[in-house]
Amino acid sequence: MTVLHFAEAMLPEGWARDVRVTVADGVIASVEIGAAAHGGDERHAVALPGMPNLHSHAFQRGMAGLAEVAGPGDDSFWTWREVMYLFAARVSPDDLAAIAAMAYAGMLETGFTRVGEFHYLHHAPDGAPYADRAAMSAAIVAAAEETGIALTHLPVFYAHGGFGGAPLGERQARFRHDLDGFARLLEGARAACATLPDAVVGVAPHSLRAVTPEELAALELMAPGAPIHIHIAEQVREVEDCRAWSGARPMEWLLDHAAVDARWCLVHATHMTADETERLARSGAVAGLCPITEANLGDGIFPAVDFLAAGGRYGVGSDSNVLIDAAEELRLLEYGQRLERRGRNLLGRGGSTGDALWRGAVAGGARALGAASGIAAGNAADIVSLDRDHPAFVAREGAALADAFVFARGAVDCVWRRGAKVVSGGRHVARDAIARRYAATLRRLLA
Repeated sequence: MTVLHFAEAMLPEGWARDVRVTVADGVIASVEIGAAAHGGDERHAVALPGMPNLHSHAFQRGMAGLAEVAGPGDDSFWTWREVMYLFAARVSPDDLAAIAAMAYAGMLETGFTRVGEFHYLHHAPDGAPYADRAAMSAAIVAAAEETGIALTHLPVFYAHGGFGGAPLGERQARFRHDLDGFARLLEGARAACATLPDAVVGVAPHSLRAVTPEELAALELMAPGAPIHIHIAEQVREVEDCRAWSGARPMEWLLDHAAVDARWCLVHATHMTADETERLARSGAVAGLCPITEANLGDGIFPAVDFLAAGGRYGVGSDSNVLIDAAEELRLLEYGQRLERRGRNLLGRGGSTGDALWRGAVAGGARALGAASGIAAGNAADIVSLDRDHPAFVAREGAALADAFVFARGAVDCVWRRGAKVVSGGRHVARDAIARRYAATLRRLLA
């Protein structure tokens, strides 16, 4: 049993002082408010609930910065994708384990405590399945186990290179599946994840351009009650291609043809009409927003103000992992709205904007990843403490601490995952060994 005492803590019901959290077998057994610290308690200043990272492609951490060179023509998501394909072709299961461990350690250091791994790098470089079809999923599990991060594993079904069942391109061979092969992969992924505490396995049809309507319906049945994640309406070209194929926009088609509900996470959802925005909010699905990656790729800006006004739920993810920073995702989400609408504090709902962003993303991200959230009895003890000595936090308390953390670049001190301290003094406890292996892997892959 571990007992943590915090001078201040963000609890589901609001900010509280002198919060004593008792942890047993990785789960919060009790939360006492206004309680004095006992002699054996571990004392810290400020606690936040751990942030779910609802969308990650871990292997892409290894190519961070490699696509920042202008080509001879206009650069876009589609030219970035070609760089990604070249890098993806080199990555083995051992390489993936090393890269993912580096990404996950970085996530934990910024306050992410659970990751939704949208995992489509399944097969050998020539497209042939490994002898163990779930070998690459097992590498993701190994990285989660090594770093301590919670895992919601989302094996991706990717069968086509464009709308209407177009064939995959040669560089997409590692992603290819049919329904029978995917069912076997899913079985192997579930077995691999069984070694992790409170792991969740869902399914992820990659996008409407990568699955047919019949395949999408079959995938919904493969994971009853589990999360379903899909890329949707990220790019203008995707919207145009979908209309050419079906006569409908991607969000419109999906909401008309699939039973989208609270199990679903619609990733990006950048290009929506006002009607689609309201329908998505009413569906109960979570909008999976990745502001750093969306800015890096030039995707566009999600209509967050209108979506929240309609009662929508959202979470954030690090997607391409070009930069991993939980607070930066929230900061950029708000700043994008400010730049577009030329106003301030647009997502704070009349109060503290940093506090509202953190709470909203924790709740929405947890829903999307099939997990509980918050510092409350019965939940996993996934807790982040802030470095109270950081200059950003001087003379701040309560919600003002969250504002300083998100907008003034305050710092994380410690992170507990199921009550085990995985980050101390802002560094992952195994960072040095993880970083050495990562560096050796990247030197070989990029030689």
